Amino acid sequence: MLETEFCNIKMKNPTMLAAGVLGSTAASLNWAARSGAGAVVTKSFGKEPNKGYVNPTTVEVTGGVINAIGLSNPGVENFKGELEKLEGKVPSVASIYGANPGDFEGIAVQVQDMVDAVELNVSCPHAMGGCGAAIGQDPYLTAEIVKAVKEVVKIPVVVKLTPNVTDIVEIAVSAVSAGCDALTMINSLGPGMRIDLETAKPILSNRFGGMSGPAIKPVALRCVFDVYEAVEVPIIGVGGIRDYRDVVEFLYAGARAVQIGTAVMYEGMEIFTKINRGLEKFMLQKDYSSIEEMIGKSH
Repeated sequence: MLETEFCNIKMKNPTMLAAGVLGSTAASLNWAARSGAGAVVTKSFGKEPNKGYVNPTTVEVTGGVINAIGLSNPGVENFKGELEKLEGKVPSVASIYGANPGDFEGIAVQVQDMVDAVELNVSCPHAMGGCGAAIGQDPYLTAEIVKAVKEVVKIPVVVKLTPNVTDIVEIAVSAVSAGCDALTMINSLGPGMRIDLETAKPILSNRFGGMSGPAIKPVALRCVFDVYEAVEVPIIGVGGIRDYRDVVEFLYAGARAVQIGTAVMYEGMEIFTKINRGLEKFMLQKDYSSIEEMIGKSH
């Protein structure tokens, strides 16, 4: 009943672990798979090791979390060691980033035989070294990165879009025209900040960061809804998903699957089983026999 697929990648349910801190090791990715996730996405990694920003890198705000981790990661050579340890219980997606098309191309080539798809992170609002949302805000640069990666890999290429643009549909159409196989939306909103009342200083070491969590769900939902009407590739929805009701909204808006990140921080890996049980119960009550029947129903 809960089965879905994107780019011919079959999933036992529509939930995925989103790219983030919990996807930095094979242990955490395998844990998510064993806990009920239909697929897992790694933490974004780049060509070389990156320490990221110094602490504090996260701060809680009303309705979510602001983080400025700075894409800390061990680099592709070291991360390949983690990918080798994946148990293969569910499909895996490598989230990769870079400063230019060549970076993305080089990383994708190295991991394409170890995962089921690559997700191009062109949209981090707090990245270091010109590797962030400035790329995903430019439809032409986004297209060049997609073309470069598509030329060298045989697995599906997914592009993760930023909401911090005037028209996300324009970016989506550009990525699809360049050949991407699916879209993930949205990355964190912002950048935003919090200020310490005692010191009068910004709390985050980087001052600004990207906001995730329940407060950004309405924006993410609108982005999925708008893009669904403009492209024909599968859409993976992400942003503020906490329970099965949120998943249903994203499916109705046009997503085929959803990614869950911040809610794992709040509720643990049990969130996947909880959501799937609620979703199955909802589908039985509404007489849905498949996820497919729900996709795009709002249009």
